[in-house]
Amino acid sequence: MIIKQLEMDPYDNFSYLVGCEQTHQGMVIDPGPNVDYIIEEADKAGLTIDIIFNTHAHGDHTAGNGRLKELTGARIIIHEADERGYPQADHFLTDEATLALGEITFDVIQTPGHTPGGVCLYAQGNLFTGDTLFVGDSGRTDLMGGDRPALGASIRRLMALPDDTVVWPGHDYGPTPSSTLGWEKRNNVNAKEYGYYVD
Repeated sequence: MIIKQLEMDPYDNFSYLVGCEQTHQGMVIDPGPNVDYIIEEADKAGLTIDIIFNTHAHGDHTAGNGRLKELTGARIIIHEADERGYPQADHFLTDEATLALGEITFDVIQTPGHTPGGVCLYAQGNLFTGDTLFVGDSGRTDLMGGDRPALGASIRRLMALPDDTVVWPGHDYGPTPSSTLGWEKRNNVNAKEYGYYVD
């Protein structure tokens, strides 16, 4: 799997360019506003962008959707519970499912809490967490639709994945740009509150 972590201004967002090495099909997760940068990186990697995937519908994670679709023709996917935040999407997820990108199969994991339609993507030991789980912290729940107990339950579900799972967060808010679930169990500030702390 090809993974490019792309930092976006002005909110320290991460957009992700993910690709299949066999078919050269590409997906952009949470495209930020710097679409030219995303396209340049896709060209360098030899990827054709077929899918635009939003982990949730906040504007800092959907800012590049429209222009990226214009330039690539890629379909936009988001969960139906966040439809109000981005009604222009091409496909609305209704349940947990799998998503194919060339030879890669992603598990779509529903993780409400930051927003009602929050989801994460998991494949080949990599977990793209949007604003559900950050390095050392978790998403805020004081915005419309936020639910702290739901977020805690969502993160506990993620912690059932292997400890060496790489966490690719939606923002560069931690001491490192990525981590592992094992590291989060020992170091995340919410680990004890949400019930996944390991000493």
